[in-house]
Amino acid sequence: MTDSDMTLLARRVDELVAPWAAPGTPGVAVAVVRDGEMVLHRCAGLASLELGVPVGPATTFRIASVSKQFTCAAAFLLAQEGRLDIAGEARRYLPELPDFGTPVTVGHLMHNVSGIRDMLDIMRQGGVDLGFPVTQGDLLAGICRQRGLNFAPGSRYLYSNSGFFLLGLIVERISGVALPALLERRIFAPLGMRRTRMSPSVWEPVPGLATGYLPTQAGWVRVAHAFPMGGEGGLVSCVEDLALWDRNFITHQVGGPALAEALERQIDFTGGGRCGYACGLRVYPHRGVRTVGHGGLWPGYKTEFLRAPDRGVTVICISNNGGSDPYHLAHDILDVILDGLPGVQAVPPLPARGTLAKLAGRWLDRDSGMTVDISLAATGLPMGNTHGVPFRLQPSADGRLEASRSGDDFWCALAPDGTLAVELDAGVRATYHRVAPGAVLPEGLAGTYANADMAATWTFADGANGMEVRVRGPVAADGGPWPAEPVEGDIFRIWVPGTLFKGWLDVRVLRAGGRVRGLHVTGNRARQLIYARRDGGG
Repeated sequence: MTDSDMTLLARRVDELVAPWAAPGTPGVAVAVVRDGEMVLHRCAGLASLELGVPVGPATTFRIASVSKQFTCAAAFLLAQEGRLDIAGEARRYLPELPDFGTPVTVGHLMHNVSGIRDMLDIMRQGGVDLGFPVTQGDLLAGICRQRGLNFAPGSRYLYSNSGFFLLGLIVERISGVALPALLERRIFAPLGMRRTRMSPSVWEPVPGLATGYLPTQAGWVRVAHAFPMGGEGGLVSCVEDLALWDRNFITHQVGGPALAEALERQIDFTGGGRCGYACGLRVYPHRGVRTVGHGGLWPGYKTEFLRAPDRGVTVICISNNGGSDPYHLAHDILDVILDGLPGVQAVPPLPARGTLAKLAGRWLDRDSGMTVDISLAATGLPMGNTHGVPFRLQPSADGRLEASRSGDDFWCALAPDGTLAVELDAGVRATYHRVAPGAVLPEGLAGTYANADMAATWTFADGANGMEVRVRGPVAADGGPWPAEPVEGDIFRIWVPGTLFKGWLDVRVLRAGGRVRGLHVTGNRARQLIYARRDGGG
């Protein structure tokens, strides 16, 4: 980059970061890396609102799921030494895992194609959210209770924290070393990442760690979180250390060229098509440029680690404002660098507001029972929401709208017949119908239902504000109440309050002889569950 390019980049980044510099607000740290060298670093806002400590070069943050690539890297280092078979069954190393009737390999875990239900969703259906103290034993027990999968391994992609939690345990058992110590010895120390560490317990003091906050109508609150974190999200780091990690993709100091290649390697689904998730890294095109990156989300913290390796550019953004958007901040900064370069595509324009307005509403896939809400933000941007997880919709090159996020796959377009044509991961297509107003809850719903995989019992009864669900799970003796909301016919939602977001479960009543005998439940990352009726009602 020329001096004038750098001046322009610095000015534009300062403009983009300026909102974080407002008095009395949580902050952000940003870095731009060019060919392995950090060429720009900016900080704004406060690491501690209570103490008035600003975010600075020594500030660390919980980087959550950005940790996953490091867990994969540790696994590949063991594989290089012949100690771990990536293509081998995970049960070979964790014999307590259930036999799902089809092999789940270590590689399946790393590519998010295992089909194993997400442990956070497992705990949530038992009435436990991230602010409830649990142990790693509780999380492992929840995974090991499962007798079913979201899908056949290798056939589809669905993000699952369970896979990387299990991968961390596999690395520990093979190496005989605790994962935090192994990462420090094999990766952090050799690369000089002195402020990076795995901190499984949220209770232990961490030097320089920013406090995580969420915005409320009254101001800011410190965010409660109590889950232990391992290979799926336990790292604390800073932009300078992540820049050193990025440099390793060029210098190959740790792991050699084979490690970088393995982390970015994609696989094909068993039914055809390529999985966009590599190993702790998501590979996807942005304006015709291949990007490799990952986001991180934990109560009060958000991270985006975004690489455009073919262009020699990396953007790193970390914030202790849980309501912020480092994903789009990082992409906006990358756009400043890419604009005008050969081979970079223009950003497709959004459809007219009137066209977008036709998409607004609640939509239902009557086959699967899954729903999606689409709305227009005050800015005019279209927004999607599945299971309570909001995402921006942006125009794709083929004229559809696609989810602009680092998690799940979602494309949509309004069909000529007025339905919503949706494409998900692995090329799976579905037709969603607009939900009409005026629905009522299914008759005969009140009663008690249970699912052994979740070890959860749900009791439906009328409450002060309508039908509510009380939950008894393996950890929480009394969860809820969760409100129920009608959608269409025998399909309804259960709203599940949470630390990160207010989520919902899509539920279909199962009947026999007209009587309610069970519930078919699909959550964000724990799907196709049957809750059988335990009383004689319905």
